[in-house]
Amino acid sequence: MQNTASSPGSTKELKSVPKNTICLWYNKDALDAANFYAATFPDTAVTAVHHAPCDYPSGKEGDVLTVEFTVLGIPCLGLNGGPAFSHSEAFSFQVATDTQEETDRYWNAIVGNGGQESACGWCKDRWGLSWQITPRALTDAFNAGGAEAKRAFDAMMEMGKIDIAKIEAARRG
Repeated sequence: MQNTASSPGSTKELKSVPKNTICLWYNKDALDAANFYAATFPDTAVTAVHHAPCDYPSGKEGDVLTVEFTVLGIPCLGLNGGPAFSHSEAFSFQVATDTQEETDRYWNAIVGNGGQESACGWCKDRWGLSWQITPRALTDAFNAGGAEAKRAFDAMMEMGKIDIAKIEAARRG
């Protein structure tokens, strides 16, 4: 769906803009991050790159200012805003995986590309953005409730990357 500009006499076509877009602040490497996500995750793409029309506090005219992209179908805008702000664990992408192979692939791509491991299925990419690589087997175990969920939770608390076989063994007791 395309919207047309609202000013009288204007015939310029504007791209449809989603109602809600996640804006992610990067120092100066939003395009590198977006390209990495597009190469790593399905249903992920860089859709537009916008250059600064003039100098701004953290950059010069012509620098990449914003990057429009999707991550697993979620619309995002990467803003090259400079070093004033950084990512924290208060925001993360949670990626549901179906197999250990898929879990390993995403985890290893993020950590192996300059990222860092954390606990309980969490890791950070090299830009400081947090990711939860969460096998559906773990979510299913939690949803089972009771002692089964507690055993799976206790097992998860000992892990960095989630090991599905260990979660399923803990779930069985």
